[in-house]
Amino acid sequence: MIRSLTLTHAVLYGLGVTIGAGIYVLVGAAAGRSGMHAPLAFIAAAFVMGLTAASFAELGTRMPVAASEAAYVQAAFNRKWLSGAVGLLVVGAAAISGATISVGSAGYLGVFIPLPASYIIAAVVVTMGAIACLSAVQSISFAGLMTVVEIGGLLLIVAASLFDSGPLISRLPELWPAVDDLTAWTGVAQTTLLAVFAFIGFEHLVNISEEMKNPRRTLPWALFITLAVTAVLYASVAWIAVTAVPPAELARSSAPLALVFQRLTGLPLHVLSAIAIVATVNGIIVHMIMIGRVLYGLAGQGNLPSFLATVNRRSGAPVIATGFGIAAILILALGVPLTGLAEWTSRLTLGIFAFVNLALIRIKATEATPPSGVFLVPMWVPVVGLATSILLILVDLHA
Repeated sequence: MIRSLTLTHAVLYGLGVTIGAGIYVLVGAAAGRSGMHAPLAFIAAAFVMGLTAASFAELGTRMPVAASEAAYVQAAFNRKWLSGAVGLLVVGAAAISGATISVGSAGYLGVFIPLPASYIIAAVVVTMGAIACLSAVQSISFAGLMTVVEIGGLLLIVAASLFDSGPLISRLPELWPAVDDLTAWTGVAQTTLLAVFAFIGFEHLVNISEEMKNPRRTLPWALFITLAVTAVLYASVAWIAVTAVPPAELARSSAPLALVFQRLTGLPLHVLSAIAIVATVNGIIVHMIMIGRVLYGLAGQGNLPSFLATVNRRSGAPVIATGFGIAAILILALGVPLTGLAEWTSRLTLGIFAFVNLALIRIKATEATPPSGVFLVPMWVPVVGLATSILLILVDLHA
């Protein structure tokens, strides 16, 4: 692997894999659950994810390698089968998510391109796969460009709201529920669980750490900048949405942010629809990049056949491993009913979070002196990260 990625590359990749098309729909569901208090849920979710991000930052600076989650579990428990299983969980979650996004992109593109959905899905997956097989700098730069467009859609909404910013300020007291309003705080708690899923994706940054120029410095900064920017954007857009459109109406809309944009500007829905296409296509690329790196890393660790650990001489990318990821996404998108599977992406990811926090607890508890030059967190950080990950899984399964 070639160490060529800067902090800018890493942040753009992190934002691209975290800020997905989901926020373009999620705002409506959040407004339906907690009304004017919805922005608080995104802030709370960012805090919860920040704990696990800190655990990833320490482990990632200790072991800046591909298939990072598997490497962490191996270092903590010295069980090859367990580390391999965790690595394959990461691949499985990403493949399901990538396939789901591929189907979603076909729905948006179908509005502009009169072709059967299967043709559009195949064309999109193969094209994005070709880009994912380029060098890390080229593929991530392309994804970064689309990330800028994707974030631009959210900033358009922010900019449109500034032309009539009075309600944003005058209605601020409505943001915070009364201390004794148990119903409101329960709604915020339930919405926080929903909002957590919108932040999932930042953890994929550790799987490109092997290609960062200075991972011990770049990785922690990239993780926390990604979470901070995402939290500010989500909370801001959520507040603008619930002040521009009544929460009940927002919850009923299948394209809530497009509705908000139309209500603020009077312009047609096509602008946000086009940006949603970019958001979905971008999500496919970043998942392919990550899957290729995880399979490459698992092969390098001896958990998968060694041919997956080869890299292309010209691009330095793990083309064979990435090809398997492309094929998995294409097969799932075209051949498997994905209804109900998408939510398992989040459950599997939370399970991975639990393993990662547990691995850090084990490593910190068994070593005499921590290595120098790494990002260190107190023991309570992975302990609370483990507890919140397990709690969110249990709450989600019983919801």
